[in-house]
Amino acid sequence: MSGGTVRRHRHGGTHGGARDSARQDGAWQDDTRQDGAWQGGAWQGGAWQGGAEGGLRELYEDPATPVASGPDRAFRQAAVLSRALGPVPSTVLDIGCGDGTAAAAAATALARHRIVGVDWSQDALRRAAEHLSAVRGELSAPGLPFATGAADAVLFSEVIEHLVDPDAALEELHRVLRPGGHLLLSTPNLAAWYNRLLLLCGTQPVFSEVSLRGIHGRPGSQVVGHLRLYTARALRSLLPAAGFHVVRITGAPYHDVPRPFRPLDRAACHTPSLASILLVHARAVPRRERGPRADPAPRKGS
Repeated sequence: MSGGTVRRHRHGGTHGGARDSARQDGAWQDDTRQDGAWQGGAWQGGAWQGGAEGGLRELYEDPATPVASGPDRAFRQAAVLSRALGPVPSTVLDIGCGDGTAAAAAATALARHRIVGVDWSQDALRRAAEHLSAVRGELSAPGLPFATGAADAVLFSEVIEHLVDPDAALEELHRVLRPGGHLLLSTPNLAAWYNRLLLLCGTQPVFSEVSLRGIHGRPGSQVVGHLRLYTARALRSLLPAAGFHVVRITGAPYHDVPRPFRPLDRAACHTPSLASILLVHARAVPRRERGPRADPAPRKGS
């Protein structure tokens, strides 16, 4: 999974109450907020800029950070997308493609379609180039390097949990999708069956992270930069607010569940609200059906 496409400037994307706070040794420096982004020690491109050691940029560019969600979820999403697109050749954008292995795993099911990988991380793009055509793209201005309505489908596999401003990211995905285009989104489930039990015991839920330097208060050891977690109910509300109609939410297992509990984890997939991973199929609602909305500025060079 990759946070590589985590960039889209929006007003209110971070908390404005810290305007006058100061931090040293890898913390806030000159945190004046302008045009929706922190300047100085600034949020840009999905990571804190301005010399914040251990920040998201360094994390995502670290080759040791996982940048793929695994073949199982890739197969599941590809199967859904293949049925949705049918036989007509289509353009599929894999936003946050990571090292490209997920797209490569899905290539058989999507053989008749053109898949273009997009990521923000240069390290991920170098690895992705071995598997598919990939370009650098960002969800903030100037936006993804595609014309409005250029894509028939978007794969957004385990990226949304890395975003400071998911509303802006979904807005940009809506822009590049044609009306009625397909969004295949996956993300860890905050309300997974074991997380409910962990919270009852006062334990931090799996997938949640309170630090970029280590895991605290829960099982696990790998920091991957999760900033937000979602439930099925939250996604059923968030996506329509961003201009998408939710077609279906299904569940998928998590590969790190201890072996004795894996049968239970697979069984939980039959009730998506309890599953480890949420797989969402949604479609872009044409803007005329959503009321007045200003068109985004034209993209130069698209």
